[in-house]
Amino acid sequence: MDDLQHLLAIDDLGSDFRTVIDWAIRFKKEYTNDFSDFKPLDEMSIGCIYEKPSTRTRVSFEVGIHKLGGQPLTLLKNDIQMGKSETISDTGAVLSRFLDGITYRCFGHEMVAELAESSSVPVINALSAKHHPCQAAADLMTIVERNPSLEGEKVAWVGDGNNVLHDLILACAMLGIDCIWAVPSGYEPDADVVARARKIAAETGASMTKTHDPKKACKNASIIYTDVFISMGEEHLEDKISAFNGFQVNEDLVTNARDDYGFMHCLPAHRGDEVTDGVIDSENSIVFDQAENRMWAQMAILTYLCNPAAFQAFLDLY
Repeated sequence: MDDLQHLLAIDDLGSDFRTVIDWAIRFKKEYTNDFSDFKPLDEMSIGCIYEKPSTRTRVSFEVGIHKLGGQPLTLLKNDIQMGKSETISDTGAVLSRFLDGITYRCFGHEMVAELAESSSVPVINALSAKHHPCQAAADLMTIVERNPSLEGEKVAWVGDGNNVLHDLILACAMLGIDCIWAVPSGYEPDADVVARARKIAAETGASMTKTHDPKKACKNASIIYTDVFISMGEEHLEDKISAFNGFQVNEDLVTNARDDYGFMHCLPAHRGDEVTDGVIDSENSIVFDQAENRMWAQMAILTYLCNPAAFQAFLDLY
């Protein structure tokens, strides 16, 4: 296991990424078989800071930490002075004296990076403008559950070149999965993230492909993935939506994919914009499995970072 303290982007997990996913899948199965007495976060307190409101992130972290025997301490933006009357660095140094780990859902990625730099306990990026590693962990967990060998997987993204896509590209590269993303011109993912993914893919044998054609992306895809076109905090960019004409995942577009393709969305979905009801409610939709797996994947990450000995003990047991 690598000596890793923080998770700011999914590639921070390095060669342990698949191990973390397999741990989450195994723990999910064993927990439902009354393996609930395993408490790797016993006597630990995890601070969860939210600058952005959340449904899935907050609930999945709070419930997951509780299931692991820990105490979740949720801190909303008006509960603390971080970034206002106290610097991020000072906040990190102070909270590290009380807590055993910190999750941070923020706006600018530089903020979670600064918090991690000043913290002496693990910091988990629960979402920033550039990266969303916990979502990627849940996404790949969902794909591995469907196809443990990953043979023949092709992930197609249709939509904005946002934070979810950034970590999806990296995660696919890490596990050797071909990934193609269709985005409108001018809405491409960050070049530095793509370069990182392609460097990893050169070692794993995955292909990383960009296009502006959603039909090309979806051709023979095993997974079709989309997200909202207007992200939280971008509501003022009303003109942005026109750039995504032709990028809706609808019944016509998905005919280009394999018959048994899986439809994914990180939620919340703006039904009728990026996806139709007919797709998200179809038998191919796995969005709610994906949503549930946020909790299990995060539980694996928390154990991996906050109690490596317990993480390894569970591996040895199973």
